[in-house]
Amino acid sequence: MEVDTLQFVVMNMDLRILWIIADSLDNGDKIDAIIVYFSKVFDLVPHGRLLTKIANSGVDSRVMVWIREFLLGRTQRVRVGGQLSAEGRVTSGVPQGSALSPLLFLAYVKDIWRNMESTIRLFADDCIIYRKIINNADMEKLQKDLDRLGEWVVENAMKINPSKSKEIRFTRARVKDSPNYSLMGTLIPEASSCKYLGLILRSDLSWADQVNYAVKKKGLESTTFHNVNTKKG
Repeated sequence: MEVDTLQFVVMNMDLRILWIIADSLDNGDKIDAIIVYFSKVFDLVPHGRLLTKIANSGVDSRVMVWIREFLLGRTQRVRVGGQLSAEGRVTSGVPQGSALSPLLFLAYVKDIWRNMESTIRLFADDCIIYRKIINNADMEKLQKDLDRLGEWVVENAMKINPSKSKEIRFTRARVKDSPNYSLMGTLIPEASSCKYLGLILRSDLSWADQVNYAVKKKGLESTTFHNVNTKKG
């Protein structure tokens, strides 16, 4: 996938989520969302299980041979100081830097939606799960989906850091109660804003934080550029 196409996909995913949230807020509703923090997912994908999932999806056997040759038989060594370790076989992880690697990762996590009632969106290792909240039953359903997500993580040898994940309630109501969701037995920290796919989303959908961040970043870039061009040789 070309860079321009990839950026277009990310932009569309951003806009789709924003439209859903904005429509709900305009109607006086609220949405609870969890930004899930995955840890080193590209390094943890077990080769054997990945190949099984791809084969079960009906991929042509000739393509399977090609993917198997791409993944298996890799080795690595570690150098500490002047000492070099013996070669070790690599049995997990998708090789980073290859155009095929993101597709292999997506093939591995394609069943993460299993039995979910809430909406979950995944772009590489950026994950958000959200639901419109009308009553307590909706909160219970979202919590059950978080429990299902935790079960999937264990079954598929992935890792989630619940303490780095964020819980945010999108609403324009002045009085906000804390929903207190948990993931894998850990209470998810509540936040008034969160970063997802490069955008800072505030609970009231204000763009103030995103604008301030962009201005600050642009100012730093301009300062750096100015310093480079005025440096004496």
